[in-house]
Amino acid sequence: MDLRIPRCLTRPEVAVFPTVTQVLDLEVLRRGNPRVVAGASGLDAPVRWVHISELADIAGMLHGGELVLTTGVMLPADKESLARYIGDLADVGAAGLVVELGRRYADELPRPLVRAAERRGLPLIALRTEVRFVAVTEAVHEHVVNAQLTELRASESVHQIFNELSVEGAEPAEIVREVARLAGAPVVLENLTHQVLAFDPAGGDPQALLDGWERRSRGVAPSARTGHDERTGWLVTAVGARGRDWGRLVIVGEPSTVPPARLTVVLERGAATLALNRLLERDLESLERQTHRTLLSGVLTHALTVSEVALRARALGVPLEGRRLVGVMLRLRGGPASAALEAEARLRDFTETAALAARERGLTALIGGLDDGGVGMLVSLGPSDEEHAALEGFAAALDRLVEPGSTAPAFLMAAGSSVGSLRDARRTLLEAAQVADAALHSRTRKAGTYYRLPDVRLRGLLHLLRDDARLQTYVERELGPLLAYDAENGTDLVGILGVYLASGRNKSAAADAAHMSRPSFYDRLHRVERILGTDLDQVESCLSLHVALLALEAVRR
Repeated sequence: MDLRIPRCLTRPEVAVFPTVTQVLDLEVLRRGNPRVVAGASGLDAPVRWVHISELADIAGMLHGGELVLTTGVMLPADKESLARYIGDLADVGAAGLVVELGRRYADELPRPLVRAAERRGLPLIALRTEVRFVAVTEAVHEHVVNAQLTELRASESVHQIFNELSVEGAEPAEIVREVARLAGAPVVLENLTHQVLAFDPAGGDPQALLDGWERRSRGVAPSARTGHDERTGWLVTAVGARGRDWGRLVIVGEPSTVPPARLTVVLERGAATLALNRLLERDLESLERQTHRTLLSGVLTHALTVSEVALRARALGVPLEGRRLVGVMLRLRGGPASAALEAEARLRDFTETAALAARERGLTALIGGLDDGGVGMLVSLGPSDEEHAALEGFAAALDRLVEPGSTAPAFLMAAGSSVGSLRDARRTLLEAAQVADAALHSRTRKAGTYYRLPDVRLRGLLHLLRDDARLQTYVERELGPLLAYDAENGTDLVGILGVYLASGRNKSAAADAAHMSRPSFYDRLHRVERILGTDLDQVESCLSLHVALLALEAVRR
């Protein structure tokens, strides 16, 4: 299983270093009456180490981030050499130079040294009172070690929190809420087309957080799997498992603010937990239903071989070999339950009711809950069983058991095409699930008791695929440049394209439908062509764009 565990979880890199300003604020240095004489712009530079040296060619021994302490007794006297000394320190990335007065320089530092440090932005500090340099190194190094230890402890606490969430099978909303609490900032989980799946405003205004989210999010595209966008302040990481990303997790920070290292740990650990828990859906079922569900899942995920499924199903009294198999998906109507436990209980009861209806009709089938609101069935029909009559009879029995006396169906039923081999069972199950999801959002009404593939049209079909990363990638490939252009310029060229295609590529009719003059409308169409690099007079191009627009509508719904 590839959960893309982030590198910060496999080898902690908690480089927590004090700045030059923080070092100067230490008691041991305050006793030296420090005065910044040049390079104040570099006081925020991190101090990785403190190095004591009187050598004029010390730069070759440094690695960057060192604060150099010296009395200056061996520094050159001429201004060119002093400037070169400062230049070498700046080139190697030294954090600053601290010079103790009294031995080489009585009251002030040489002007060439000061000018060179100011020119290179290298902090130059004069100590007007003698201090023990070794005490300075001990204090700074103790500060670094303590800060790193604190960061490691905080990191360990973060790992423990998310480990518990993984074990408990926490919902995405709960994981996002925990990331927001640890980060102290709003957090958003989005899919690949920048639609919000879950969010937590961290006590802020949800409306302000989500307003124009898609447009804002499209402008943030880190080059790495995890990245920080300085312009917006967002810290972003990809979410996915088994090598397939399906979304992004975002900590919404302040613009031009660099996040601390611990936030990266929190964000990536939260993303790993989301990916893991998406693979580990659980519910509470009877032992029989659990076994049926395991077999159905085994068929769908290829976790079980055909022979294993056939053997275990036969032991359950559901023969699958040498039979005609029909996949069925049942979905409850009426919207989701108000609480997670209530939803689980509702689905569990519905699954048991479906099993009861099947027994009443003498229908042989594997029956188990497959997701939060659906029950899957693999119906096994004998040579003398008539498929339509069997499904109609089951639907009538289930309707009577679920809502006695009700005139409106309490559930939606969809069936896949029958197959003659267990090896093809996955295909009929997937088709049934797709038809059921499509039927929920199709604009086509069905007079019968259950849906089949011919009953749903393109809109419904695209809706059921809306969470598929491949469809989202297709939408981005076809419409991404146009969506980005609209987001950046405040235009609605996507809408113009939609009106044109909905009008059967009749430009005059489309201009009238858009309530625009024809020249203005034509001009916008030409702009669409330039941005997308396509020819709207080509039927195939327009067909591809029309499908992408319908898919975008499904994703945004």
